[in-house]
Order: sequence, then structure tokens, then C-alpha cells
Amino acid sequence: MIRRDKMNLLDYYKKAMKNNFALGAINFCNMESLQGIIEACKATSSPMIIAVSESALNYMGNFTTALASAGKKDFPHLFLHLDHGKNFDICKKAVDMGFDSVMIDGSSLPYEENIALTQKVCEYAHSKNVFVEGELGQLQGIEDNVQSDKSHYTCPMQAKEFILRTNVDSLAVAIGTSHGAYKYSGEKTLRFDILSEIESLLPSFPLVLHGASSVDTSLIERINKYGGDLSKASGIPKNLLEKAVKEHNIVKINTDTDIRLAMTGQVRQVLAENPKEFDPRKYLGSGREQIKNLVIDKINNVFFSNNQI
Repeated sequence: MIRRDKMNLLDYYKKAMKNNFALGAINFCNMESLQGIIEACKATSSPMIIAVSESALNYMGNFTTALASAGKKDFPHLFLHLDHGKNFDICKKAVDMGFDSVMIDGSSLPYEENIALTQKVCEYAHSKNVFVEGELGQLQGIEDNVQSDKSHYTCPMQAKEFILRTNVDSLAVAIGTSHGAYKYSGEKTLRFDILSEIESLLPSFPLVLHGASSVDTSLIERINKYGGDLSKASGIPKNLLEKAVKEHNIVKINTDTDIRLAMTGQVRQVLAENPKEFDPRKYLGSGREQIKNLVIDKINNVFFSNNQI
């Protein structure tokens, strides 16, 4: 069983709203990516949600909780979270494995079905003292097993009813972010008017942004320089994320794509510049350091969660 931090997620979310910061929810899928995240947290004294998708959980299996447990011994201000659980069974599995938090994503279902599924997950997870995140509205894009050709903004009135009926602990809202590396083809903007309306109906309720990787130009350029092909990739500008954190009730910001880009670009560079290298520790270790640097930047300039433990 994963050892839980003395402060639970709700405690941190309340602190985040009071002090205008957000917890980063950084996805990992191997030891090196988790190590890089934790080293960044230690360097900045920042709490962090370490997240795994369903496909990452399938990839790592029981090593998921073993890695998280080892990480918590090194830095206890971590919360293990299931990202985008699509059904009750996967959420139950994560709860039973010792996760601190699960997300049930019924956003692709009809509204009443989403409510029923989220209620069911909340009842089980809360009985085990596990936090639950729901989602209302749908993000465009593709990442792991999450895919949608269209975006549907969160309806503020539905959001209020959804929370009251499901007893969910936090809510992921759709205001213009999207999954993957190709987030924008036109103007880069977020619907802060919708976010403000949700907040007026749900004051002090923890809200979450998914699909919030910045897809920095430098990450794309490194990958393309060393044999990749990610032209026209585009992410969420940092100034928009800063506004969401500093002026609104966004207390959790998800980042997955940027971590993949950082690791992949660095590994490509090491192998291209050292064609005789075949020791995975050399290129994966270098990728780990790149993730650390990236997460430190996000903690300082996107989440603003440094020195918040």
C-alpha cells in the first residue's frame, strides 16, 4: 500500500486556491521519468501529483506502485493518480493498488451516464479514502487511450449539478485546452469567460486543466534536428496557464506531452552524437536530467508551487 502524505489532496487544493498556485500533475511511464520529476520537486520544495494513464499502468504493471512507493520514501509530498480512467474497473483497480487519487473520465458518455458512472466510482473510492476527479466537457486531440475529434466546452450549469449529484472531489473542465502535441491551428486562446461562470456557481471548488502542455519550440526543434518529424506542433502559451492559476480556481494542471518531448529529444541527441553508445543508462539518464530541468521550469513559471510543502 502506498504511504499517504499527512496533507491530503483537498488540503493542498485549498492551500493552492488561497496562495494562487497549482499542483502539477506530471505523467510518468518509467523509472527515469519519475526520478526526473522527483528531483525537480526536491530542488524546488514543491508538492506534486505523479500521474499514470491506463496504458502506462498496463505498461508498468505492479512496478507502478513500487516506483511510487520508493519515490515517496525519497520525497513524501507526492500523490499517485490515475489519469483518465475510462470505466469503473480500471478505477477500482487503481484504488485497490493503493493510488491516492483516481480520475473517472466519463466525458464521452451522455450526461446522465457520466453522472451514474462518476457516482459509482466516488462511492467505492471514498470508502477507501481515495480522492476522485471527474470530467465534464470534452477535449479535442489524442494522447494514449484518450481521443476526440471535437471539443465540447463545459456547461457551467451542468457542472454545478454534476458536482452536487456525484459528490466528486474535483472537476476537469474543458475551456479550450487539448491533448497531444498539436493543440492549435489558429488563435491561441482559452475560454476564461466559461471558467469564470463555473467559478461563480461553484466558489472555492477545485478545478482542473487537462491537455496543458506548452510544447515549447526548443523541444520540437531538438527532436526534428535529430531525425524527428513534429512540424506544426503547438501548445498552450505559459501566459494563459499563469492567468488560469493566478486569477482562477485552477488547482491542478496536467502535463504529459512535454515530458515525452523532453525525454525523446534528449535521447535522440545523445544517440546521434554518440553513435557507438549502447548503454541505456547513458541516454536514459540524460533524458532524466532533461525532464528534471523541464519540471523545475514548470514549477517556477506555470504551477508556481515552489516552496509550498
